[in-house]
Amino acid sequence: MASATAILPLTARIGGRTFTQRLWREKPLGAIGGLVLLLLVVCSIFAGVLAPYGFNEISMLERIKPPSWQHPFGTDNLGRDVFSRCLYGARLSVIIGLSGAALATLVSVLIGLVSGYLAGRVDLILQRFVDAWMSFPDLIVLIVVVSVLGPGMLQTIGALGLLLGIAGSRIIRGAVVSVRENMYVHAAQSIGASPLRILWRHILPNVMPPVIVLFTTRLGTVILAESALAFLGLGVPPPLPTWGGMLSGSGRVYMLQGPWLALAPGLCLIVVVYAANIFGDALRDLLDPRMRGSR
Repeated sequence: MASATAILPLTARIGGRTFTQRLWREKPLGAIGGLVLLLLVVCSIFAGVLAPYGFNEISMLERIKPPSWQHPFGTDNLGRDVFSRCLYGARLSVIIGLSGAALATLVSVLIGLVSGYLAGRVDLILQRFVDAWMSFPDLIVLIVVVSVLGPGMLQTIGALGLLLGIAGSRIIRGAVVSVRENMYVHAAQSIGASPLRILWRHILPNVMPPVIVLFTTRLGTVILAESALAFLGLGVPPPLPTWGGMLSGSGRVYMLQGPWLALAPGLCLIVVVYAANIFGDALRDLLDPRMRGSR
């Protein structure tokens, strides 16, 4: 009952109108970041409707044309509309970003819950494994894994999810260790509740604020990492357009003749990643009781 009572105000703040009002009033920049992310999702869902041309529609008569009303972001070396390719690239970024961030958050929650609640030798072994994993450079691990498994969407999502999920388990573990010492957890243990029930009914609901923040911050990280892999030629293979692939392909080769070939996907990456980060920071400040107390 104590656990449920503690969660009710948090649920009301997250799902009700009050949370939206507080977000706009206290963190307007974070609210704008949330709107940008919502716009990204809408563009990815309706890319086929919003895009004036196909993502691989070639017109050699329109090669390397500057931005105009007909082509808002110009055209590339094959006459393809850059604006349409950016919209279809947003669809891949949303799919990979949401899937990779969800997988990373799931891995972090599983490792963090087990390590933080069981403690003792289990915690020691898991944390030493996390230390060893975090000692390897992220980009090197990604390149090795994707090179072995081959480029593709599923390989990219799996590699990014495991890489970020194991490292992010430290955050969830810290929250679990703090919640584990509350009285309602000890009361559940004293009446004989199983560890699985305690984790599911009492600990997991009370560590949801850091879980939500971790997901939002991982979203921007996954999108940026996928673009880095695509830039190196290890992401989603052509002809599907990705922002990183557009930067490494025609954007890098024809950047002097057509600067918009690199500016368009680069600005898309900057805006989306920055929006995800500031939205995650705003959620952290609003959901963390210690931050609210300081204000």
